[in-house]
Amino acid sequence: MTIGQVALKAKVRAATIRYYERRGLMPHPMRRASGYREYSPDSVRTVRFIKQAQTLGFTLDEIAQLLRLAAGMPRSCSSVRSLATLRIDEMDRKIAMLQAMRESLRRLVRTCRRPQGRRDCPLLDALEEAAK
Repeated sequence: MTIGQVALKAKVRAATIRYYERRGLMPHPMRRASGYREYSPDSVRTVRFIKQAQTLGFTLDEIAQLLRLAAGMPRSCSSVRSLATLRIDEMDRKIAMLQAMRESLRRLVRTCRRPQGRRDCPLLDALEEAAK
């Protein structure tokens, strides 16, 4: 397969595949006599794996670890579990932060219904203080 075919099937740009190669996430493909890269059908699966892992919040370094583990170097469920647990913990922190931000905005919206002299707007207060 050519890089264009892999990109089309994996729904990414060819530049993305080249970047993954430079990062060591994908092996460098063999070259045809014409100089074109020759990719195996597994390349599509690898690119899709990388994109799915990114969607789940894994960094490219973590994805490299996952790819090594998936290839059997070493095959350890505890390593994968550890990476996944770290990702869950980070997601929990982000969710808590987003929930706190949402609650602050809800308070802001509720206070906007009050007469101007009785409004409590920490966001606007902070912006005014920073502008001084």
